[in-house]
Amino acid sequence: MSAVWVRDRLVDSSAATVSVADLGFALGDGVFETVKIASGKPFALTRHLDRLVRSAQIARIPAPDLDEVRAAVATVCGRHRADGFLRITLTAGTAPLSTPRDLLVPTLVVTVRPGPIRTAPTRVITTDWVRNERSPIVGAKSTSYAENALALAAAQDAEAGEVLFANTVGDLCEAATANVFVGFGERLVTPPLSSGCLPGITRELLLAAGVGTEERIPMERLADATEMFVVSTGREVQPIWAIDDRELPRCPGPLSAMARRVWVEQIGSQLDP
Repeated sequence: MSAVWVRDRLVDSSAATVSVADLGFALGDGVFETVKIASGKPFALTRHLDRLVRSAQIARIPAPDLDEVRAAVATVCGRHRADGFLRITLTAGTAPLSTPRDLLVPTLVVTVRPGPIRTAPTRVITTDWVRNERSPIVGAKSTSYAENALALAAAQDAEAGEVLFANTVGDLCEAATANVFVGFGERLVTPPLSSGCLPGITRELLLAAGVGTEERIPMERLADATEMFVVSTGREVQPIWAIDDRELPRCPGPLSAMARRVWVEQIGSQLDP
């Protein structure tokens, strides 16, 4: 049996339970992180844990003890030495909805799953659905995932791999499960955090390495895009070959290739960049 961490102990996945009254189960009231595992070791764990704390602060869930989370991660990874993905979930815990947020006792769950990195070029579609850059949970990696699940279902129906969201003012925000970089000739840009996009770890690392700059991108400007790629823990750098029915001139283009090279040679070679 595979082993998972629930609250304060390691248990077989077949015996792992959370209460039906847990606010994460009942209402999607929680935050989470997805962390790449390479040869049994978590990648960029410090950055992921820092974001977990920020997400908890935004969601007004009491912050976890990071030493305890690290211990849970080490224990779970010790049971799963292959490549894959670790998920760290922190829910608001078992309590009535009316409970003052500072009195919540969060539930910590750490699980692992196998899976490859998706780097093959894919197509994206646009949607009339929008991200709310003024949402009270903007910037948090929330377990409230129905919107993303429906967006991905729409992409699958259209035989695409992702969906591009605008925000309420018509600027490109992000994909359903990834950040977006757009090439306009020799310029590479990505939406700023003010667009409402998630502060992705892969995005953060690429920007810190000098790959691209932040800039508002009105959706209509995508008609002039020469190349595009999406980035996330599960994709790293994934080129886009078409937006809706328009094939992009370059896939993978030189900017995408440069980003991939920087990722592999400078960033991905480190365990905790």
